[in-house]
Amino acid sequence: MKDVLRIAIQKSGRLNEQSVQLLKECGVKVGNGSSTLIARASNFPLEALFLRDDDIPQYIEDNVADAGILGENVVAEKRKKVEVLEQLGFARCRLSLAIRREDEYGDVSFFNGKKIATSYPEILKSFLKKNKVKAEIEEISGSVEIAPGIGLADGIFDIVSTGSTLFTNGLKEVETIMHSQAVLIANRKLNKSKTEILEKLLFRIRAVNNARSNKYILLNAPDKSLDKICKLLPGIKSPTILPLAKTGWSSLHSVVKEDVFWEVIDELKKVGAEGILVVPIEKMVV
Repeated sequence: MKDVLRIAIQKSGRLNEQSVQLLKECGVKVGNGSSTLIARASNFPLEALFLRDDDIPQYIEDNVADAGILGENVVAEKRKKVEVLEQLGFARCRLSLAIRREDEYGDVSFFNGKKIATSYPEILKSFLKKNKVKAEIEEISGSVEIAPGIGLADGIFDIVSTGSTLFTNGLKEVETIMHSQAVLIANRKLNKSKTEILEKLLFRIRAVNNARSNKYILLNAPDKSLDKICKLLPGIKSPTILPLAKTGWSSLHSVVKEDVFWEVIDELKKVGAEGILVVPIEKMVV
């Protein structure tokens, strides 16, 4: 029987949906775990295990699963012997300290002698030790943000996305300790066959993520401006340039990073570019 890569995915929630969607964009078809805890891909040697995210690092360390998709925050908290292979670019959040809105805050020394409620005691312990702060840690499993309001703690350390939950509970964010996103992790001792399957999956994931972070750009420009435009749009190796029917003009095709393309377009217009088209990329293999 041929080896199958067993990948652990959060059982439910937004991370589950985004993980299954990523596999789908990689051409791997699996169910979403709503009615089963194990789903075999129909077109790739992969089996998905739908688990609690807190359990995934342990399952991978114990060789029950070969790889997994979960938040960096969980990897950091659980401290299991797993390898982080790739940041995936979704499920972004931060882990921050927060206190009551009415409390005055200067720096992290505020927490000396205070009690902090959290679901991430290991990350918090490391931060406090590094900053030489002696605080009591109250470990709770959920609804951390209500702790100061009911007198359980003086502050909290928890996941923050928009900050709206903190505001609703009368809290303010004062220190960001960690930025987190979804990552692909794996067992450090996979056999050759499973390693090859994982490398194929990782190749597809990188192609999908490269496409997400780049745009394909097409434009027309006077030939005299091509050198300047090529410096603005270096492309993967170099832009493609094709002559137009109109003398002295060319069409230029290239790739531009998603996070800078508005600034690049402004510069392109200044040097004479016209008819600029920006197109999404479905897959990008480099």
